[in-house]
Amino acid sequence: MQKYGQERDKQKQEFKLRIYRYIIRLIQFLSRLPNEPVIREIKSQATRSGTSIGANYFEAEAASSKKDYQNFFHHALKSANETKFWLAILRDGGLIPSDLKNECDCLLQETKELSNILAASLITMKGKRK
Repeated sequence: MQKYGQERDKQKQEFKLRIYRYIIRLIQFLSRLPNEPVIREIKSQATRSGTSIGANYFEAEAASSKKDYQNFFHHALKSANETKFWLAILRDGGLIPSDLKNECDCLLQETKELSNILAASLITMKGKRK
């Protein structure tokens, strides 16, 4: 039983690091985009929502109750979904220079994966997984 707990703790730490690295990549990507008014606004929105994924996940560790913990996960998931939206707008709106399109696609894929993990975690927490 102790080994299971250690493995779970290791997975949590790896996911925490994955989110942290994702945010760094997202910020670096967004900082390389042109500074045109529309792009600047979308960058601002994507920065807020993208960093909120990590802020809420990290905050969950200090939650005072199970419900509080679930709420932080829920907010992290909502932020991930919002970030997917903004990255897709940048990509599909033709607002990304050609040399950054691959990076946007990679970030969008990673955002989807983080979102899926957060959603699956919420389902498990709520006991709805069969």
